[in-house]
Parts: sequence; structure tokens; C-alpha cells
Amino acid sequence: MNVSPLRTQAVPVSSFLGRVDPRTKLICLVFAVVVCVTTPPDRFAAFAGYFGALALLMIIARLPFKAVLGPVFVIMPFVLLCAAFVPFIHPDTSGGGYSLGIGRLWVSRSGLLLLWNVAAKAIFGVLCIALLVHSTSFPDLLRGLDALRFPRLGVMLAGFVYRYVFVLTDEVLRMKRARDSRGYQGRWLWQTAVVGRMVGTLFLRSYERGERVYLAMLARGFESRMPLSEHAQLRAADYGFLFVVVTVFLGIRVIAL
Repeated sequence: MNVSPLRTQAVPVSSFLGRVDPRTKLICLVFAVVVCVTTPPDRFAAFAGYFGALALLMIIARLPFKAVLGPVFVIMPFVLLCAAFVPFIHPDTSGGGYSLGIGRLWVSRSGLLLLWNVAAKAIFGVLCIALLVHSTSFPDLLRGLDALRFPRLGVMLAGFVYRYVFVLTDEVLRMKRARDSRGYQGRWLWQTAVVGRMVGTLFLRSYERGERVYLAMLARGFESRMPLSEHAQLRAADYGFLFVVVTVFLGIRVIAL
């Protein structure tokens, strides 16, 4: 039996950060991102402190930098694609700019600063999310969101997506094997109709599977809400971690002003 590659997920390591309550980590994530986003773009020392604090958390969690930095290389091309033209079109009446030596092509100084600002804050946000995901299991994240009074409908939908995305992936792989066994090569334009029919078939199968799952849930007494376990009390270590993170990031922000 083939196993979908999506089934291979990061398992939280046995470290202090992995044992911190998910609610505490979620609050720290939101606070750190808000502090970083509201920092002026010319406070380079503050950004260095933010990234230094994240690197320290990665070391404490004993996470491989390659696993945490992987999402950055996936997201950054899209960020740069959107922001790369800002230095060329952003007006700058006081800061001046730099000529590229190609006709009248030049970039504004404030535009470069804005480009740096977007890239740095995007990388910081992605690293925070990657650190959270690699140090916390997905069911624990759902329980943490529910404990923080996140809308239960959103928590329930996220749980269903996480549970059945692997089923749909296996379905796609079976359809792909069946297609390839019939000699599909996909080299010509008229062969793209096969892909369109596959997408339509996958949609119908997913819809039918969802109907069957819903009827099975109704047969077991489902009342439009998922039964959730009791939430454990926050420990002293959780409050201590929250206090340290808030103090460090707020201190960096205040010192850099």
C-alpha cells in the first residue's frame, strides 16, 4: 500500500518548547507578529533582535534550521514578486534615489526601504508559524484555538480538512496511476482534456464522500458541534514562558525606538 507523502508530518521534539501549552504559544505568536509588524522599517537593530530571539527559540526547541527555513523559500518568491517593483514606482521627493545606469531608470530610497520592510516582516511571520507548527501537533493546536474561544465552526472545519486531505491525496494518486497505466503522456494540447475530467471526477467523489461522512455523523448523534475534551490548567512554566517572550520582544521594541 502506497502512503501519501503528506502523511509525513513534523513530530514535536521532546523539548521545553514542545511541552509548552498551545494556548501560550499561540498568544506569543500573535504578540511577536504584532510587535514586528508595527516596528518602523528603519529600526534595523530591532529586526536583528527579533530574528535573534527566534533563532534562540529554535535552538531551545532543538529544531533543524532546514525544516524551519523551508517554508521561507516557498513563500518569499511570491512576496518578492509582489514587492519587487515598489522601488521603481514609489515616489520619493526628499530621500532621493539611485540610478541604475540604464537610461533614466532609477530606484527610490524609500521604495527600497519599503521592499526591505515587506520582506523582513514576511520572513518573520513565516518563521513564527513554522516554529509553532514544528513544535506543536495539529490536534493540540486545534484544542488551543478552542480554548482561546476561536469560533468552533472554524476549528471543526480545520480538523476536517486535516483529517481528509490525506484521503483526497490518496484518491488523486490512484487516479494518476490509472491515467498513466493507460498511456497518458500529456505532451499535446488536446490531451489536457483528460486532466479536466480528472478534476471533475475528483470533485464529484469528494462531494459524495462528504455526504456519506455527514450521514454517518448524523447516525452517531452529531449535533453541529464536535465534542471537545476538557482543557488543562496552565502551569507556572507556561506563564513564565509567556512573560519572558512578551518582555523580550517588548524590550527590543522599546530599546530600538
